[in-house]
Amino acid sequence: MAPFLAVFGGIGWGELLIIAFVVLMVFGPKRLPEIAEALGSSVKKFRRATQDAKDEVKREIDVARTDTVRSDPLRSDPPRTDPLRTDVGNGNSSATPPKDG
Repeated sequence: MAPFLAVFGGIGWGELLIIAFVVLMVFGPKRLPEIAEALGSSVKKFRRATQDAKDEVKREIDVARTDTVRSDPLRSDPPRTDPLRTDVGNGNSSATPPKDG
């Protein structure tokens, strides 16, 4: 009963009984089971659609994370060498090229 009360918040049992009485008077006792069944199936479809949407978002997030990890040069690609840099591979770790002389 907790999810039901979470949806309606501060509605108490007295208010729920009044609402049920009004619905019974408006629709009648013969149509009430049909309405309850239609309402139940609608809620079930809504929950299923909501869960499907959540699953799709999670899948897309996982795919995006995987693509980011694969395309991040700091994580997965081997180090690249710049053909214009002369200090690569000679033990000089400075960003400036070695000085002549």
